[in-house]
This record gives sequence, structure tokens and C-alpha cells, in this order.
Amino acid sequence: MSDRAALVSRHSRETQIECEVKLDAGKRIEVASGLPFLDHMLEQVARYGAFDLAFKGAGDVRVDPHHLMEDAGIVIGQALSQALGDRKGIARFATAYAPLDESLSRVVIDLGKRPFLSYNLPLKGRIGSLESETLEEWWRAFSIHAGATIHVDLIRGRNRHHIAESASKALGLALRSAMSLGGGEIPSSKGLLG
Repeated sequence: MSDRAALVSRHSRETQIECEVKLDAGKRIEVASGLPFLDHMLEQVARYGAFDLAFKGAGDVRVDPHHLMEDAGIVIGQALSQALGDRKGIARFATAYAPLDESLSRVVIDLGKRPFLSYNLPLKGRIGSLESETLEEWWRAFSIHAGATIHVDLIRGRNRHHIAESASKALGLALRSAMSLGGGEIPSSKGLLG
């Protein structure tokens, strides 16, 4: 079993979520949130991030998907942060581009425990049954709870599905590089992160 693994649960009056990640695996992806497009995006992040993800969620989607989207970002961010531990030896920084047909997205990430999100995906309207504006809530919650600075930018694109999916793939690729092990030190000139 990987030392870089975590299991996180979140149960509230709005959502019930279980999430397990194993960073050095990359073979098992099982996602069932009750929001098909969210499932699709999480699968892309894990697949291109090369980590195992078991995610099961439910929420008050009859009210609005917002709570489940945000809490999914919280839980996955917490799981990745716990699995990274003290982050000793990780690359920390990464940049990744991912195209999908006419869409091209870029993600630049710093896993230095300084949460910040610069979100530049101009999405409006529905993607399947999901209001695309709620995707930003997932990204924001993820960046905060993963302890990551993330800049996500649409370089070009028109199709909402393609834009969102190319950004998710770029995030996975950036995470794969930033979480990779290469040295034995805390990746900071200060000697600590945060």
C-alpha cells in the first residue's frame, strides 16, 4: 500500500461524501457523486493525475448542485493534502496544457500550501444537467483544501463541455508533475511550506 494515501469523509445535512486517494497507484478510479458531469470531470483529473480515486457522494441536488460541487472540492482537496503529508521531496510546481478538439486549457499549480485560485474559464449555461458556473465552486474549494495556488486559463474554445474537460485534464497533468517525487527536501527556500 502506498504511504501517500488518505481517506476522508464529510457528512453534513447537505452532503454525504467518502473519498480515498492513493497517489502512487493510478489504476483504480471509481466515482459516483450523483452528478454525471462532475463524475466525468473527477475521472479525468484522477486518470491524468495518475492517482487512485474512490469517490462516493450524495447531496441535496434537488435544491441545487452547488453544495455537492463545493463539498466534493473540499473532500478531494483534503484527501490529496493528507496524502502529500509534509510534501517533502515533491516537485511542487507544474504547468500543463490539455486540448480537446477546439478547446485548449492551461493549469499552472503550486502545491506550496498557499491557497489561491485564478479561474478564467468563461462558462455560462448548462453542461448536461449541471449549471457550468458551479464548476468554479469546485475549483475554489479544491485549491483551498489542497493548499494549492492554481491558475486555470482557457486559451481558446467554444464548446462548454470541451472547455471544462480540457481544464480537468490539464489539472490532472499538472498534479501528476507537481506531486511527483524527486528530492528529499521540503521544496522551499524557507525550509517550510505555507
